[in-house]
Amino acid sequence: MLGRALTTDQLEHERLSNSVALAVFSSDALSSTAYASEEILLTLLVAGVGSMAFNLVLPITIAMVLVLTILVFSYRQTIKAYPSAGGAYIVTKDNLGVIPAQVAGVALLTDYILTVSVSVSAGVAALYSVFHGVYPYRVPIALGFIAISAIGNLRGVKESGKIFAIPTYAFLISMFLMIGVGIVKATLGGGLDHVRLDPIQAEALATTGAASFVLILHAFASGGAAVTGVEAISNGVPAFKAPEWKNARNTLMVMGIFLGMMFLGISWLAGQVHAVPMEGRTVISQIAETVYGNGVLGKFLFIFTQASTMFILVLAANTSFADFPRLASFQAEDSFMPRQLTKRGHRLVFSNGIIALAISAAVLVVILGADVSKLIPLYAVGVFTSFTLSQAGMARRHIRLKEQGWKVGLFINGLGAIVTLVVTVVIAYTKFTHGAWVIIVLIPIFVWVVVRLNHQYEAEKAELEGDAILAATAPILRRHAVVVLVDKIDRTSARAIQYARTLHPDRLWAVHIAVDEIHASELADEWSALALKQLPLDIRECPDRRINRTVLEVVHELAADGDTEVSILIPRREYRSRWHRLLHDHTADGIAKALSDVPHANVTFVPYHLTKTSKGQHIHKIEHGAVSGTSDIHN
Repeated sequence: MLGRALTTDQLEHERLSNSVALAVFSSDALSSTAYASEEILLTLLVAGVGSMAFNLVLPITIAMVLVLTILVFSYRQTIKAYPSAGGAYIVTKDNLGVIPAQVAGVALLTDYILTVSVSVSAGVAALYSVFHGVYPYRVPIALGFIAISAIGNLRGVKESGKIFAIPTYAFLISMFLMIGVGIVKATLGGGLDHVRLDPIQAEALATTGAASFVLILHAFASGGAAVTGVEAISNGVPAFKAPEWKNARNTLMVMGIFLGMMFLGISWLAGQVHAVPMEGRTVISQIAETVYGNGVLGKFLFIFTQASTMFILVLAANTSFADFPRLASFQAEDSFMPRQLTKRGHRLVFSNGIIALAISAAVLVVILGADVSKLIPLYAVGVFTSFTLSQAGMARRHIRLKEQGWKVGLFINGLGAIVTLVVTVVIAYTKFTHGAWVIIVLIPIFVWVVVRLNHQYEAEKAELEGDAILAATAPILRRHAVVVLVDKIDRTSARAIQYARTLHPDRLWAVHIAVDEIHASELADEWSALALKQLPLDIRECPDRRINRTVLEVVHELAADGDTEVSILIPRREYRSRWHRLLHDHTADGIAKALSDVPHANVTFVPYHLTKTSKGQHIHKIEHGAVSGTSDIHN
């Protein structure tokens, strides 16, 4: 499913051209225009301002585009300063410290999860705006879209870029075509018709209500979703072809221009046609239907618009799939996330991060029923928090290093920090009771969790590195005793004894823990009748069946003089089929755990592999020489 495995030296060839990188890293920001204007209108109309909403949507959009402009120029500074990857986490850690960096990292990771949930849910909304019958199945369809995105990204960076490039450019063409036709009809064709509404909706819009300053701020906060993907390019600089930072800056500027133009155009058209957010019909679908009309060509262009919108929204999740694993790997390298997130997988991508993102986003989709309006309030708080910390970090860098042109950079990034801080406060205030409180509460909790995880990693590191040279050069104990635990005389015991003899210990014998007296007696008789009688067998009674304690007693007796290193060899069968493991207990694991804290006591599992012939008969294979397979050793 994922294709052939790639080797590490092929990583350089997985770099992206600017045109493909625009699709990979900008699909989130570009696609957000499909629902940002709708969220502004929804906020205004729900508040009962009536037709006044159509006059306010464009000015609010202009204000958000000004924020976008500031962010684009701010992140151009960031990309140049941090060409190896200049996301909020790296910038904040370098300039503001570890804890602010964790706040930025957690906020961004949360936002990336929400990006996937919002994008696929909005994509499903575009689908049921054309095919109304699929509305009841929106959740399983959304989950299917998440799975497709995850598999595409598991195939590798270049592969995912190829998959997502066509829908991204199809969406750009459809949006600019719709805006262009709308402008021509509005200016030269006698104007645009209004969207047809039912009597109740028409009556609600007939009156014009007053819009308070707080309501306008609330609508502005709803439009903040349009700029949530701006940072993605600065996080993905290493994925560009050389010179990476120049190509990334150019791509960021192109993305900003496209995003601003589409956002303004869609909001203007929404005001012109009086598009009303409603269940089963998105604002984009209403605009396209009104602009193109009901002719054959109009129907075709309407379907093309909806199809491209659906695909870009679904594939916009790719931005998160590209950046979430990379950011998580940065935090994991700093010991603030599980180390598994640093590992590259089958196709040189951070597979564990991709899978974790897919599962988290799927859970959100199920809980909130793939409803965009329920997801949006959770959306922008995290990303604007990271914006603020990133820009503040860049401002401090300019003051600290005073590189050439630092005053201009300080002005740009300082302005970016102030503006994004204001937007963060506005979003947190206006969206708090609508669901933003969840993110505001969760971010500090997650920061506490990752800090605790870091303390654990650092404690382990300190313990493992402490006196490492002294331990490696310390004199070895004078004697070495090896004990082979034997349950019965079979090939597994024979393999363990064979390996024990290669260790040339000062003392070697077999020990049987006698839980069953009859079995122990039979084993003793069989042992004395075989050539194994040269190896002493010690039968230890264990009537209370506390095997671990009995083995501990054996080890303590041997190590009591303080000059003996004790090795316990435990024969263990290895099964080809996983379900076979369920048929046997895990006594050996319990013994190893019980001995793990005993000084100078070592446990080695001696594996014996069971294989099958084509007829299903078992073939018992003894590997001569070194221990077959990987031995788990507990000190």
